[in-house]
Amino acid sequence: MHCCSRDCLEACVPQQRTCVRAALLESGLVVLLKDLLRSFAIMVKSRRVQVLLILTVLSFLLIHFLPCSNNAHMEEKPSPVHILILSSWRSGSSFTGQIFSQHPSVFYLMEPAWHVWVKMYQNSAKVLHMAVRDLVRSVFLCDMSVFDAYMSSQKKKSDLFQWETSRALCSPPACDSFSRSDIITAGNCKTICGKYPFSKVEEACKTYSHVAIKEVRFFDLKVLYPLLTDPSLNLKIIHLVRDPRAVFRSRENTMADLKRDSNIVVGSQKTKGEMGPYNTMQVICKSHVEIYKAGSQAAPSFLKDRYLLVRYEDIVRDPLARAAQMYRFAELHFTPELQKWVHNITHGKGHGTQAFQIGSRDALTVSQAWRKTLPFQKIEKVQNVCKDAMDLLGYRLVQSEEEQKNMSLDLLFAQNSSEDQILKAEKLVSASTF
Repeated sequence: MHCCSRDCLEACVPQQRTCVRAALLESGLVVLLKDLLRSFAIMVKSRRVQVLLILTVLSFLLIHFLPCSNNAHMEEKPSPVHILILSSWRSGSSFTGQIFSQHPSVFYLMEPAWHVWVKMYQNSAKVLHMAVRDLVRSVFLCDMSVFDAYMSSQKKKSDLFQWETSRALCSPPACDSFSRSDIITAGNCKTICGKYPFSKVEEACKTYSHVAIKEVRFFDLKVLYPLLTDPSLNLKIIHLVRDPRAVFRSRENTMADLKRDSNIVVGSQKTKGEMGPYNTMQVICKSHVEIYKAGSQAAPSFLKDRYLLVRYEDIVRDPLARAAQMYRFAELHFTPELQKWVHNITHGKGHGTQAFQIGSRDALTVSQAWRKTLPFQKIEKVQNVCKDAMDLLGYRLVQSEEEQKNMSLDLLFAQNSSEDQILKAEKLVSASTF
């Protein structure tokens, strides 16, 4: 079919206005030009003039018809999907981020706003919200020049925070040592792929259909409303939460790594003394309450089908079903290779004690470790500052040390029935892989 026929008119309109006019006049204009050409050829005796006239008319037709033809037959590239994993420190977010990072269709970055907080550490988390949001937007659009304000002009790819946790930065075009379909560990990537220039980050980003970011530096969902209403973005938010008592226990084990962040969250004075860790937990828990309410209970219309609450405990109890749920939400296919990887990495023997390190572990046992190691007096204090969040998100309070250590007592309330039905169906599909 000719590009500029009436059937192709709509495809031509955005490309070239002259093509529209050509489509409307095709039946008359082209015939008229041909007739004029024949008449002029008869009237003009000079062969050289005839040739020039013919070339002129052909040039006119090529200029006005051919570009439209090429564009009309090109398939329109789908709009990228942007995924923000919104969580807090020590909540299983690094593992959840890896579920997306290892997908061959996903460009993933882990906590890019780390650079903002390092550069502007003297400010509060609330003050830094705007800078963090602007950086996240630029990353979603694969505009990595945004890092110029926070990193050296001589920066390399390996200067990006936790770059090696991104499979996309460990495979072509960011690194030629692995295939894009490989499951790539951070250790292997860091050893081999660190020499490449920073420009490879943007180059790689532009080759993917999905861009995912894991971030722990947002405390208010309303800050993200401009991104959710931005026509250049197709943003979906996965809100990951974890039992505050487990978060507290994990933070105790990595306190030195989190000191600067805690100072920004609550101020350096409030991190000191016996109540310091509880002050930080209170802010974190309050933010989860506000994010959840804004995303589900009083959500504006533009958030419809774009917010998903996920509890880390649900992931470790049924990794395949929950991974399938998140992939479906993000419009990604759960391949057999990824299903095997998710199963294997959640059924290992590791304990996951070091910050940011992801390896095979017994995820279910690790998620419950606080019940055997955290003193009940500390549990009471965490429950006191996080009670609203625990009630809202479905975590049962323990009233005694006996309840705490009674592993047969389930401390996780079930989610709503409609979600359970979907997950049961996904569990049946996933189970067929093994």
